[in-house]
Amino acid sequence: MRSAVVTPEGDRIRWVELPGAQPPRVYLHGLGSTSPAYFAASAVHPLLAGRRSLLVDLLGHGHSDRPEDFSYTLQAHADALASALEQADAGGAELIAHSMGGAVAIVLADRHPHLVSRLVLVDANLDPSPRTPGSAGSSGIASYSEEEFLAGGWAEVRDRVDAHWWSTMRLAGRVALYRTAFHLAVGTTPTMRELLLELKIPRSYLFPAQDGHFPGTEALEASGVTVVPVPDCGHNIMLDNPDGFARAAAAALAEDTF
Repeated sequence: MRSAVVTPEGDRIRWVELPGAQPPRVYLHGLGSTSPAYFAASAVHPLLAGRRSLLVDLLGHGHSDRPEDFSYTLQAHADALASALEQADAGGAELIAHSMGGAVAIVLADRHPHLVSRLVLVDANLDPSPRTPGSAGSSGIASYSEEEFLAGGWAEVRDRVDAHWWSTMRLAGRVALYRTAFHLAVGTTPTMRELLLELKIPRSYLFPAQDGHFPGTEALEASGVTVVPVPDCGHNIMLDNPDGFARAAAAALAEDTF
């Protein structure tokens, strides 16, 4: 386990690192998740192995610290991650980023372009979402006030999510989980989708084929984003179909144009 101090108060981002060839590859998890649990098998899959790989837990999640005086905006997450990557000498990295981690990766590429050479987004959040009471994802968490969530809303969310997600969600700080979900639902200005359209690096977007046509595909492809449906999976593509994910990610990483 490696770490870097990323706040003035001494809070640390931690990651599991696998040795290999450069440039580095950085894996980012989704809301309430942790990168080693979601990406360890992918990082050593024959189609993806052999690259220096950092399986990073964002602040508030997994093995990283859980400061309660941190804002947990997407921009703050991206800046803290940038500090960790700088200290790890991991510039020019290829990012493979799932769900909320994909939104952070887009903001990182926009704010710290020297750190990101390529994006592979895995069913990532691109747009703001309405706060929806009773739902299990970020929009459901964001439908509470912070006080309501901390007072007991977190237990209602626990009872709505499946056991697999809760197994990693319970590792996240409750303040971190709420604020990250809230800011993910609010999104950024410009939106994550608009930022993605303007980036000048190779970009791919993987999504479950069962979802049908991905909204905005035409505009994404017109801007150079490769949109890839992956069969036999739900939102957690890398867990539901490991081989299909590895094939799609390896193909995306091999593309030379944008």
